[in-house]
Amino acid sequence: YRFRDLLLGDPSFQNDDRVQVEFYVNENTFKERLKLFFIKNQRSSLRIRLFNFSLKLLTCLLYIVRVLLDDPALGIGCWGCPKQNYSFNDSSSEINWAPILWVERKMTLWAIQVIVAIISFLETMLLIYLSYKGNIWEQIFRVSFVLEMINTLPFIITIFWPPLRNLFIPVFLNCWLAKHALENMINDFHRAILRTQSAMFNQVLILFCTLLCLVFTGTCGIQHLERAGENLSLLTSFYFCIVTFSTVGYGDVTPKIWPSQLLVVIMICVALVVLPLQFEELVYLWMERQKSGGNYSRHRAQTEKHVVLCVSSLKIDLLMDFLNEFYAHPRLQDYYVVILCPTEMDVQVRRVLQIPLWSQRVIYLQGSALKDQDLMRAKMDNGEACFILSSRNEVDRTAADHQTILRAWAVKDFAPNCPLYVQILKPENKFHVKFADHVVCEEECKYAMLALNCICPATSTLITLLVHTSRGQEGQESPEQWQRMYGRCSGNEVYHIRMGDSKFFREYEGKSFTYAAFHAHKKYGVCLIGLKREDNKSILLNPGPRHILAASDTCFYINITKEENSAFIFKQEEKRKKRAFSGQGLHEGPARLPVHSIIASMGTVAMDLQGTEH
Repeated sequence: YRFRDLLLGDPSFQNDDRVQVEFYVNENTFKERLKLFFIKNQRSSLRIRLFNFSLKLLTCLLYIVRVLLDDPALGIGCWGCPKQNYSFNDSSSEINWAPILWVERKMTLWAIQVIVAIISFLETMLLIYLSYKGNIWEQIFRVSFVLEMINTLPFIITIFWPPLRNLFIPVFLNCWLAKHALENMINDFHRAILRTQSAMFNQVLILFCTLLCLVFTGTCGIQHLERAGENLSLLTSFYFCIVTFSTVGYGDVTPKIWPSQLLVVIMICVALVVLPLQFEELVYLWMERQKSGGNYSRHRAQTEKHVVLCVSSLKIDLLMDFLNEFYAHPRLQDYYVVILCPTEMDVQVRRVLQIPLWSQRVIYLQGSALKDQDLMRAKMDNGEACFILSSRNEVDRTAADHQTILRAWAVKDFAPNCPLYVQILKPENKFHVKFADHVVCEEECKYAMLALNCICPATSTLITLLVHTSRGQEGQESPEQWQRMYGRCSGNEVYHIRMGDSKFFREYEGKSFTYAAFHAHKKYGVCLIGLKREDNKSILLNPGPRHILAASDTCFYINITKEENSAFIFKQEEKRKKRAFSGQGLHEGPARLPVHSIIASMGTVAMDLQGTEH
């Protein structure tokens, strides 16, 4: 009854009090809220990892302070026990373990280390609780958890058992936990600011941190074990580790007891295993980077203008069509073109991009537009425009459109302010990319031009030649006259100029559009097709004899080249006319043509002659 009243619009039902119901998906529990803050939320997780990284660095710094304040020669023993002096005897093979088990730790330093240990322990247990997924042993036997327990639990125990406050605790191992926290922090930092560094930078940073941790661990370990030997200082131990890891081996400093000698062997074995793996990964990334084209320089992206071309596969015909049409405009000569393609360059594309004309302003990057890291390499957010194109020879046009749509979504999400130009093959897929600034559907244009042919024959040919950049030199070697004329006229394009600034149309101010179009073609060989009023954004195509031209109108005309690149030949024409007048005359001879055709041809030829005398 109630549902029927709702459908029929019963006012008594609409005026009833309604209850708002909120639905939760396990986000309202205390554990889920903690997980949201410590793990899921990018910015808060980044702050937690930064705090953890700072704690680990603080513990390593406190360890160094403890070593510098500790002197075994002043006595060794537990907290509150009588101190025993110890001196190393080189001739004896026995090892006194007391200098290794006990250290001198000041009360203030112990209190600070205990506080830091408690904070680290509580944080670790909380993260274990939040990331628990049913297998507790997997969490317990993780290397990071074991190291955390080794460096925190003994300090907590010393609170309840004071004699153990001078017990040695290998706090220097926290450097590895700091390295692990740094790696996670970098990932969270990239996610939080929606930017990412190159994999090469991350790998170099990891390699440097690994080498630093190896040297720090070896330095602290050898220094502590040699307390039962020659009692080396931190600086001497550091010198020994650098000399050993660099395979120089002067031999002036050597470990005297077997525990420190065993530690050196272990550290060398670890270095021989870990460092080559890191270098191998670095070399692999370097080779992949060279193969994929590296990165587009951020400095260049901020100082120079560039556009990005995204394609699924780059063919030579697609590349040449885009480059020729793009650089045909004089204002685009200083732009760089960054090509982002998931496949490697084929031989033909590689040869073309090695030509000096293209090698200086076309940059090829192997990557996918679906990956933020590759879009960052192409500096998509700094680009002037992004073109997403498909090959005209695609077999599965629907699948090609699906790839284009996904790439368009990824680019729009990554760089929403970058103008987006998308080519779609099938018209039913246009609405998926309606957010793009410009969408061109190939089949739609093709069928529209075929339909125009039914109204006006050869319309498709006219439009195709106008939008295709040509120098008008095609077919000039052909013996057929129609092929030479077709090739020459294929170089015509549409240009525009303000009427008051034009030499073509300035003399027709106050005349009708039809009069100006006829006489401009008769005198100069240009075809006036439309104009735009200063106070109107619409372009009027062939407005007819009722339209009177004004100096503020923008004229659109078809010609071989624009008026600014044209040379008007008057002196040469006067000399030629004088020679023709003194000779057989203009209308004599086998190539006799009407006067208006000769003048029109002369005007057209003058468009091609630049840099001549005026």
